[in-house]
Amino acid sequence: MAGRREKLRRVGIIPEYRGFTPDGLASGDAIDMTVDELEVLRLCDLEGLNQEAVAQQMGIARATVAAISSRAHRKVANALVNGRAIVIEGGSIAYSPITTTTAAWPAKEIGTMRVATTYDNGNIFMHFGRSEQFKIYDIQDGKVLNEQVVGTGGTGHGALAGLLANGGVDTLICGGIGGGAISALAQAGITVYAGAQGSCDACVEALIAGTLAQTGEATCDCHGHDHEHIHEHGGSCGATAITRTRVTRAAAATNSRQSMPSRVCSHNI
Repeated sequence: MAGRREKLRRVGIIPEYRGFTPDGLASGDAIDMTVDELEVLRLCDLEGLNQEAVAQQMGIARATVAAISSRAHRKVANALVNGRAIVIEGGSIAYSPITTTTAAWPAKEIGTMRVATTYDNGNIFMHFGRSEQFKIYDIQDGKVLNEQVVGTGGTGHGALAGLLANGGVDTLICGGIGGGAISALAQAGITVYAGAQGSCDACVEALIAGTLAQTGEATCDCHGHDHEHIHEHGGSCGATAITRTRVTRAAAATNSRQSMPSRVCSHNI
């Protein structure tokens, strides 16, 4: 007789960061944390919701929330006390994006390319997942036709990819960004230039001129199967073009342990 199928748990965000490692050589195998376990930690511990509210939001029983919370807390404690890495993936989940009251973005004209930059007082904001504003540029024939600063309405982390896609964005220029967000943006067909710094206008001008710098490493998604590597190309404006190679989880773990110590496996510039 077939076993009872586990009920799907609704989650509001796609994790922006899929891996965390201790400051130094990790001890033992990585600890697997599912996306629904992370969601319970986010809702209970970060958002401060009680278990009844979390159960309603995720579409599961309160007792299930309590069990998931207890299991997730043990995993985090194990990682912190014993120096274990954490890998976030899997789980019986259904993505239910967080609703926002963000005003509609301006209509995109046919034949234009829309570029968005993370925005903070004229400069690139350095953490994509916490962006509160974007500056959008509509470009045609190498010229900026329109530019405007728009808000996110509180949208964060995984939901930002949907916001940009719905806003007609073709290319994103940003500072630091995690592997989960990279994957979500790629699925939405958005090209990412990560690791950018300085003036938003200057970076867009460099993009139009074909001189937007592509250097360094902006992210390293160590959840295993789609391991992002950023390869140096050289240039001038501090951005990073992202290319991908597939590696095994074991290889990813080996690479992370042999690299410089880092608290977060998704490296930001």
